[in-house]
Amino acid sequence: MGHAFNRFSLMMVAWLCMASLALAASPPPCQLKGPSPPFPKTRLVSVAKGLKAPLGLFHAGDGNGRLFIVEQPGTIRIWENGKLSNKPFLDIQDRVTSGGEKGLLGLAFHPKFSENRRLFVNYTSPIKGLHTVISEFRVGNQPDEADKKSERILLTIPQPYSNHNGGNIVFGPDDNLYIGMGDGGSANDPHDNGQNLSTLLGKMLRIKVDKKDAGKAYTVPSDNPFVGTKNAAPEIWAYGLRNPWRFSFDPLTKLLYAGDVGQNDREEIDIIIKGRNYGWNIMEGTICTPGVNPNCKKQGLELPILDYPRSEGISVIGGYVYRGNLIPGLCGVYIYADYGNGRLFGLRYDGTAVTDHQILLETGRSITSLGEDEQRELYVVDGAGEVLKITPETQP
Repeated sequence: MGHAFNRFSLMMVAWLCMASLALAASPPPCQLKGPSPPFPKTRLVSVAKGLKAPLGLFHAGDGNGRLFIVEQPGTIRIWENGKLSNKPFLDIQDRVTSGGEKGLLGLAFHPKFSENRRLFVNYTSPIKGLHTVISEFRVGNQPDEADKKSERILLTIPQPYSNHNGGNIVFGPDDNLYIGMGDGGSANDPHDNGQNLSTLLGKMLRIKVDKKDAGKAYTVPSDNPFVGTKNAAPEIWAYGLRNPWRFSFDPLTKLLYAGDVGQNDREEIDIIIKGRNYGWNIMEGTICTPGVNPNCKKQGLELPILDYPRSEGISVIGGYVYRGNLIPGLCGVYIYADYGNGRLFGLRYDGTAVTDHQILLETGRSITSLGEDEQRELYVVDGAGEVLKITPETQP
């Protein structure tokens, strides 16, 4: 009895310590008070090199400061205490097809990862024809290694072409998993997937991973907008997207920001709202899609909060609203990038309109993603093999 009680007490102490770490993982998001200051000058500081086609950087929210870097061929590496792990945290190259816009594309840790050790990935698979796979893995006894044999596939989505696979997955403030799906590829959305509610392509999806519906490995939330709608997939949260490569929630306002990659004319930033139609392929950004719908009707379509022409960039990379403390002048600024020219942009959005927008840095980098750590500081992921932290131009 005494030994059992002592073991139970030790277990409770350990659990409370883990819970305290998780709660302390992220500081409160910064909140701008008073007039918006001028955009401050920033610079990039290298933190990790020698990566193989990195596409994303994420944290587990468990309070230990590790960063997880996704490599396109199918591996995840850990960066911790200034060092990059040699052994992958996860290696699933044996089931991933990579190259171009294919590969291991997304990673999301369960909101209760410190308790249940569950993580989720988005990758393209060649098995039985090209398709997107959303699956779950678990971490076993080794904290720095996910069990590749623990895979539980939640969802598979056939891909008619090799491009426009989307790839991002994010847990929202409601603890549901949001999945960004491109239109299936080729050009001009030849199958009209963006506007077709019977397909999951060209959509933002929303599922619940902790329960299962009959015949599925997940649950469709009952308040999804098309639940019960004839000929509509109930997983759909929003539609009319071309290729939402990266998206994120602002932890303060709870708004969902997305960068939707354009075709030949416009790149766009959207606020994704339940049930809304974002226009593709009727529109590209704020214009009627050239060569497809030159005299389109915009009624009922949700316009981007900002779009820009190809003269300013050729492939938007969605980012994060800055809520850290290292650069106070950026508090509340949505920071995003463009892969084609390496520009880092910042915009302020007041809930109705963009009130300020400018280039923050000409990085000269092939930016494939931005990332955020537990302290809400931001990073740039360079597809050439490097990760860099966004810092003030002059350190205090």
